[in-house]
Amino acid sequence: MNTAVKARALLSAVPGDPAPGSLVRRAAGHCLPPLAVDGLWLSREETAAALFESFTDEYAVPGMTTDALWAALRASVRTLGRDGVSEVAETFAELESAEFFEVAYCRWYAYRLHLSFWYFDARARPATVGESAAGLYLSDWQQTAGGPRTDPRALARWIRQGAARVPTTSLMNLGTALSAELAHAGPQARGWLGERLLPDYRRRRACFDLIRAQGRIPTPVIVRPDSGGYALGATPPPGPGNHWARPIRAAW
Repeated sequence: MNTAVKARALLSAVPGDPAPGSLVRRAAGHCLPPLAVDGLWLSREETAAALFESFTDEYAVPGMTTDALWAALRASVRTLGRDGVSEVAETFAELESAEFFEVAYCRWYAYRLHLSFWYFDARARPATVGESAAGLYLSDWQQTAGGPRTDPRALARWIRQGAARVPTTSLMNLGTALSAELAHAGPQARGWLGERLLPDYRRRRACFDLIRAQGRIPTPVIVRPDSGGYALGATPPPGPGNHWARPIRAAW
């Protein structure tokens, strides 16, 4: 029994996702739009610059929530005003991410914010390492002859293939379990579905390690419509350094 047939058979006993609200279709790689903040439309670099102006050391940590980032951005824009944002953006553009870790954080924070509002009437976040690895495991990767095994674009197609074989909520649960098991991100509990859909430890480890090691594998977003439910979204453009965000833990 191949992976797709096995997944369908097992999932016949699993409740499906609540139907998400209608989503505007996004083409893979479609550019992230400007962000509307209190009457201003900010580019990613302007967003990063405004965040940089408002940050102190205690804010510059990778675990900030999107809501906390949004509040910090709005406060900074209100303080700076239109002209102030333009001025700090010019200065910020000359700073190198490799030289100042705060600058690198702010550019990734800006990417997260713009990505979060990529869909109308919904929030979006990058798929985690575990969710992407679960998609790769459930795909036909390394189960058919021929073709490159680590080409980023081919891996991206396999991830989407496998992710589409399960409801998005199931993919999220499988991803959480994989991250807990293989990155010690939370208590280990694969559960009934994980034990049956992802039984092979070597394949789990191979998929997880490959996704975690390669930042240039295009991975999709998880979308949470305001009307409820979850959906697998499109693949966004890369973030800073031509890498896709690949968090261990889900961060809305």
